[in-house]
Amino acid sequence: MTVSPDPSDPHNVITELEVHDVRFPTSRHRDGSDAMNPFPDYSAAYLVLHTSSGEKGYGLVFTSGRGNGLQAAAIKELEPLVCGTSIDAAIADTAELSARVTNDGQLRWLGPQKGAIHMAAGAVVNAVWDLAARRAGKPLWQLLSELSPEQLVGLVDFRYLRDALTEDEALALLRAAEPGKAERTARLLAEGHPAYTTTPGWLGYDDDKLQRLCKEAVADGFGMIKLKVGADPAEDVRRLGLARAAVGSDVPIGIDANQVWGVAEAIEWVGRLGEFDPYWIEEPTSPDDILGHAAVRKAVSPIKVVTGEQCQNVIMFKQLLQADAIDAVQLDACRVGGVNELVAIILLAAKFGVPVCPHAGGVGLCELVQHFAMFDYVAVAGSWDDHYLEYVDHLHEHFVEPVVIENGRYVAPRVPGGGAEMKLDSIAEFTYPDGPAWRDETLEALHAEPSFSAP
Repeated sequence: MTVSPDPSDPHNVITELEVHDVRFPTSRHRDGSDAMNPFPDYSAAYLVLHTSSGEKGYGLVFTSGRGNGLQAAAIKELEPLVCGTSIDAAIADTAELSARVTNDGQLRWLGPQKGAIHMAAGAVVNAVWDLAARRAGKPLWQLLSELSPEQLVGLVDFRYLRDALTEDEALALLRAAEPGKAERTARLLAEGHPAYTTTPGWLGYDDDKLQRLCKEAVADGFGMIKLKVGADPAEDVRRLGLARAAVGSDVPIGIDANQVWGVAEAIEWVGRLGEFDPYWIEEPTSPDDILGHAAVRKAVSPIKVVTGEQCQNVIMFKQLLQADAIDAVQLDACRVGGVNELVAIILLAAKFGVPVCPHAGGVGLCELVQHFAMFDYVAVAGSWDDHYLEYVDHLHEHFVEPVVIENGRYVAPRVPGGGAEMKLDSIAEFTYPDGPAWRDETLEALHAEPSFSAP
């Protein structure tokens, strides 16, 4: 990647990875509840990348409560690999930085390229890109979209991908998308990116809240809603019936099992729900089961099968696509190794003709992932057909530049950066366990409740 360096300080280097364990007590109202996570506390291992000149970059990793401290510690483990690195050099060659933090000879034993250490690497890479976008004076989606095809291909490690996507194929895809980029950018700025919402569908909501939020979502212009399923078949039938009655027959309804089923169970359960015409079934089984997803997709067609928020690296996406196992790629901005790997996943999806429908919600995921959906539209896929971007109406008020939704669409951000910067007051209030929000005994007791019940 080529970005003009800051000539004022050629020795400007990374000096510290400041990390905060930030947790929000969303379990109080069961916001975010699903079959696998009935009492989540949406949390973030939040990173501030400091430099000797005072410049900062921001990144985070989303978790659902316990374990967030482990994720924060994983980010700190990467500090020796990046402190002392020239910011100019890191921005000029993010591929090298990405390789360094994802391929360390000792830390690879904890992966390789999966789990907490890989997500930590993604936070570091994303923070460097955030700083690059701030220097360039552009939002991240625009910075990426304006790179040449050659520069974009240079971001990607093709070592494990060439059996599915070569450098030449990626170049051809990007060059084919070059015409019309200016028009698509203008359309994005004028119209925003299409969205769907999961806000009505949390498993812990009562019937009145479910129906009210479904109606509000349609009134607000969202093109699809999504409901969580998988706790009880009879309850799923009843809740989907309520949702379908609330929105009518023309509004697509996605359903999401959050990995709770085995393959045969998924096929049977989705069959029971077919009368409500679900648009897709999301995460019907283990996120690691490539062939299981392929079997489910074959059995439940024409209902689509989608997954990705728990896919640990680009290789898993490659195999899902090679096996014809999914109808949409649900990449997550914090699950894999950062911007460079996300670009690779988007290029793979384009090669196989599968739309990118990013996972959002959580803490900061909407703020981050909007940039990749918008980059995909402008510079890669060039179309919004079947491309939906998830939206959840939680916790945006804690970010310096929160997402903006108008008429069921993401308004394209114009502020420089990648969107991860949190407000200082929010960090102080919700830092665990000493922040004021966690000193309340009721909240502490709630946080101590088991967050997993076996299906």
